[in-house]
Amino acid sequence: VGDAAEDVGSCVTSRFNMTGRTALVTGSAGMLGRQHAAALLEVGASVVLTDINVNGLEVARDDLAESFGSTGIRTMSMDVTQLGSVGEVAEKLDSDGVRVDVLINNAALDPKVGEDGLPTGSRLEMFSVQQWNNELAVGLTGAFLCSQVFGTRMATNGGGVILNIASDLSVIAPDQRIYRQAGFDHRDQPVKPVTYSVVKAGLVGLTRYLATYWPGASVRANALSPGGVRTDQSTEFVTRINELIPLGRMAFPDEYRSAVQFLCSDASSFLTGQNIVMDGGRSVW
Repeated sequence: VGDAAEDVGSCVTSRFNMTGRTALVTGSAGMLGRQHAAALLEVGASVVLTDINVNGLEVARDDLAESFGSTGIRTMSMDVTQLGSVGEVAEKLDSDGVRVDVLINNAALDPKVGEDGLPTGSRLEMFSVQQWNNELAVGLTGAFLCSQVFGTRMATNGGGVILNIASDLSVIAPDQRIYRQAGFDHRDQPVKPVTYSVVKAGLVGLTRYLATYWPGASVRANALSPGGVRTDQSTEFVTRINELIPLGRMAFPDEYRSAVQFLCSDASSFLTGQNIVMDGGRSVW
């Protein structure tokens, strides 16, 4: 029994082991981007942290280095909305002999629910075309450009993995009631913006497209749709959203790491074109 258990443990470990592979994570200065990078560092991968927020990148790097050391961590400024910026990063990595085996499209403009709730000004009636364009540019166009640049290299170089970070709101509509705040007329209540749903649903469509675009090239593409993460939201908001979740709570910040490890490693070697919804059951209730 002991030998069998050891063999099983070794088999599982080897399937998740990403030693010798490099993952590029967009939006790494953010909370989830940092968690995704940590997930891959845990299983031996090297990571390239990218973001337009250079100061945030440095903080993320230092934070990760405390736990994993600095050897496998690299930071690069990149604007995902600009093909030139994405191409420049790719060319620099090429010249340094770094092959990107995994791309995590995580960058997004996502209004966070803080202690004071969602920011106002996001209602559909008053939503500007400029804001629409800006948010789609980061969340959807950015994923397209990064997939175009790095996915093409993967197809040429023998394969790779693209993981698009979507949301449970890619498969359900936002329940705007949970964002309501006292003191606002119903016509002025803050809402989850239309762009969030459009971007996240679009990422699922992009995932399916990419999964079938390079047949035979061993490029896998999947989406991970996480639910809400407990941070500094108000007690009132947390109570409201918990009532919508069968498990009765929001996710812990590090709770998606195992899913990222599974989707980016050989543990999911026969999985592609799928959207893995990990939301405590909210979308099926």
